[in-house]
Amino acid sequence: MAVNPQLFPNGMPVPFVNELFVLARDGVEFEVDKIPGAHGGHLKAKGTIYLSNIRMVFVANKPVGNVTAFDIPLLYVHGEKFNQPIFFCNNISGQVEPVVPENQNRALYSTHSFKILFKEGGCGTFVPLFFNLISSVRQYNQHHSSATEPRVDPLQAAQTPVDEMMRSAYVDPNDPTRIFLQQPTAESQLRRRTYQSQPAEHAI
Repeated sequence: MAVNPQLFPNGMPVPFVNELFVLARDGVEFEVDKIPGAHGGHLKAKGTIYLSNIRMVFVANKPVGNVTAFDIPLLYVHGEKFNQPIFFCNNISGQVEPVVPENQNRALYSTHSFKILFKEGGCGTFVPLFFNLISSVRQYNQHHSSATEPRVDPLQAAQTPVDEMMRSAYVDPNDPTRIFLQQPTAESQLRRRTYQSQPAEHAI
């Protein structure tokens, strides 16, 4: 996971080369732990989740401290679970490994726990697509990764075939998720080529 990925002025994440955005979901609450500077390391915000063939990006409606967004590579997610509590809203919980800057010691960065809470409307469109993408990314990575490569590059997930998945997606009328039938690239042709996080002051 990385903090403050590059965003367009409208809040849409700046895509990587070969990244395809699948959907956007408003009205979610995002919780994550072990964030430096946050109260007790725990951060909670409301906003929009963008899901692509590479990652999830949560963009907060209002910045929390110096944090405006979180970048969650799908290859780094594990222990994901869909929860349907009786008295609270449906949610997805899991863990995500940090994106460690080059030349930094991995031991200095700990695994984050996260939760996506669906506060407004159903989640029958988002949840199946999320789990299908995670599964496809893992299958592709196992098939193409070599045992000699210690660092897993999250951009490998760009090769995951999503066209068929999107064509056969079930659309839940109670779920306000927006599926991208065409890639939202009108603002700019800018594409990111590396997976290094940007400080907040350098975010677009």
